[in-house]
Amino acid sequence: MLRLIGFLLLQTIALVLIPVHAADYADELVTRARALRLDAAPEWHRLLHYKPRTWGGVKSEADDPAFFNSPRGKTDAAAELEATLRSFFSDEAETDQTQNPQCRFIARHRWLKSRLDFDPKRLPARDCARYRAWRDRLAPSNVALVFPTGYLNSPGTMYGHTLLRIDGRDQSDRTRLLAYAINFAAATDETNGLTFAVRGLLGGYPGRYSMMPYYVKVAEYTDLESRDIWEYDLDLNADEIERLMEHVWELGPIRFDYYFLDENCSYQLLGLLDVARPGLDLSAKFPLWAIPADTVRVVTETPGLVRRVVYRPARATTLSYRAKQLTTERAKLVRAVADGRVAPTAPAITALSDKDRAETLELAFDDLDYRRLSGKAKGDRIPARLRELLIERSRLPAAASPEPPVPTVRPDQGHRSGRVAVGAGSIDGRGFQELRFRGAYHDLLDPQPGYLKGAQIEFANTVLRRENDDRIRLERLSFVNVTSIAARDALVRPLSWRVDFGVERTRAADHSRPMLFQATGGGGFATEFGDGGLAYVMLEAGLIGSGRFDPGLGLGVGGSAGMVFDVSPRWRVQAWARSLHYAIEGPNERQSVGLAQQITLTKDLGLRVELDGRREFGVRWSTVGAYLNWYF
Repeated sequence: MLRLIGFLLLQTIALVLIPVHAADYADELVTRARALRLDAAPEWHRLLHYKPRTWGGVKSEADDPAFFNSPRGKTDAAAELEATLRSFFSDEAETDQTQNPQCRFIARHRWLKSRLDFDPKRLPARDCARYRAWRDRLAPSNVALVFPTGYLNSPGTMYGHTLLRIDGRDQSDRTRLLAYAINFAAATDETNGLTFAVRGLLGGYPGRYSMMPYYVKVAEYTDLESRDIWEYDLDLNADEIERLMEHVWELGPIRFDYYFLDENCSYQLLGLLDVARPGLDLSAKFPLWAIPADTVRVVTETPGLVRRVVYRPARATTLSYRAKQLTTERAKLVRAVADGRVAPTAPAITALSDKDRAETLELAFDDLDYRRLSGKAKGDRIPARLRELLIERSRLPAAASPEPPVPTVRPDQGHRSGRVAVGAGSIDGRGFQELRFRGAYHDLLDPQPGYLKGAQIEFANTVLRRENDDRIRLERLSFVNVTSIAARDALVRPLSWRVDFGVERTRAADHSRPMLFQATGGGGFATEFGDGGLAYVMLEAGLIGSGRFDPGLGLGVGGSAGMVFDVSPRWRVQAWARSLHYAIEGPNERQSVGLAQQITLTKDLGLRVELDGRREFGVRWSTVGAYLNWYF
C-alpha cells in the first residue's frame, strides 16, 4: 500500500513539474533565439513569406491566420518565431484532422532545431506519421520546373503558367507522366474571362497550392489547350528537395490572395525554390509583376540551378507539323477517313504503301481525337470510329511518325517582356518626340524567337508625346491588347481574333486633341504564305466614348486585314488596314492604313519605323516615326 501511495505521489509531482520544466526550456530557447537574432534571418523570412514594407518592418504574403502561431505573426517576425518555439512544446496528438505543431510546421521545426540544437530530452521530437506517409508515397528524387506556353483563349493563362513536377525515385523519362505536380492557382470556377481578369488584378480570388498527377496537367495543356510544354530539370540535392517538400506540406491548406500580375502561380513557386536552396532569393527579383516566362528566365540564368531542358509539343503542334509534310490530296484523305467519309479499308487507303497507309491512319486518329477533346467533333459514333482506326493501324508494321523539331530558341531565351522606347517623327510635317512604355509582353513586330507565332499580348502599353507646343501629353494607353493570328492548315483550323481597349487621342477639325475611350474586338481567319508569313482578315466591332460626340457613346462595325512577314531573320514587316463606322452624328468613320518594320539589333534591342495614315471623324493626317526599343 505504501509503495502504491509513493508511486502516485511521484506521478503527481512529475505532472506538476514537467510543464514548469517545459516552460523554463521554452524561455531558454526564446532567449537564445533573440540573442542570435533568428527573427531577422533570411531563412525565417522565406519560410514565413515575409517581404519588406515600404515604411519599415515586414509583412507576410500569406493571408491565412492558420499559417501563424502569433496573432501578430503576419507583420511581426519576432513574435511569430517566439510563438512557434513555444508551440513545439504542445502535447496535441496527431489524428486524421489535427497535427502537433512540430508536424504542422515541419520545415520551421527543422530549421529552428538546426539553429538552436534542441535537447531531445527536454523537447522530444514528435513522430510525424502523416507527413512521413505522404513523403514516402511520393519518394521525391528530382524536381522540375514546368512551363506550359501561353493559351490565348484563357485570360488567366495567356502569359503562360508554371508548376513544379516531383519525380519519384523509381521513375524514368518513359514514366515521367506518373509523377506528381505542385500547382498554385486561383481557387475559382469563374468562366467569364473579363470578370476573372478584373478580380484577378484586384486580388479577388484565394490562391492555394495543390498536388495532382502530372499526366492530368499534361492532358489539360497539350490536348485541351494546345500548349507546348517545356520541362526544366532542377539540380537540387537531397537536402534541398527535403526542405521543399516540408515547406509544401506546411503550405497545403493555406490561402494566399491571388493577384494576376504579381502574386501569381510563377511568383509563388519561386518562393518554394527560395526555401529549398537558401541564398537564391529569386522572388525578390519581381517587386512589381511576375510574367511566367521571365520567372523561368531567372531560374535558367541562375548558375547551377538547371540541369537539362525537355520539350513536349502539344497535340495540335504535332498534328500541324505532320499535316505540313503531306500533299494536299493526302491531307484531304486523312480528314475524310477521320470524318468517316472514307473507310479505313477503302481502296484509296489499301492502295497506299504500308508506310503511307500507317501514317494516314495515325493522322486520321490523331485528328479525330484532337477535335473530340477540344469539342469540335461530337457524336456517339466517334469512339467506335477511333477504335476502328486503331485496329486497322495495329495490323501494319510499326513506323515512327515524324515529330516536330525542338524550337531552336526556348521561351526563356527570347527577348525580355518589358519594353521602353524612345523616338521621334512628324505628323503632316510637324515634329514630335515620344516615350513609350510597355509592362508586358510581346507584339507582332517584336523579335519572334521564344514566343508564340502570330500572338500579341500587351498590358499597359503607354505612349507619351511632346509636339511643337512643348506640351507632353498622354497620347495612348492601351490597357489590354491581345491578338491571335493563327494560320489554318489542312487539319488544324483555328479562328483568329483580337481584343483591344484603352484610351487614345484623335484629331478634331478645330485642331484640338480630344481623348477617346475605345474598345474593339473581332474575329476571322489567317493563312500562312511564303516562308512563314501570316495574312489575315477579320470582322470587327467597336465602342467609342467622348463628350464631343452625340451621343457620348457610339457602336461601330467594320473590319481589318493585314500581314506579317520576315524579310530576313532580323527584319520583320507588318502591314494593315482597318475601317470602322460608328453610330454617331456627323462624320462617323475611323480608318487607318499602316506599314511598320523592325530590325533586331540584339536580342533586347530593336529599331522600329512606323508609317500610319488615318482618317477619323472627317479629319485626315499621316504620321511617320522611328523608335529605339529596349527590352528589359
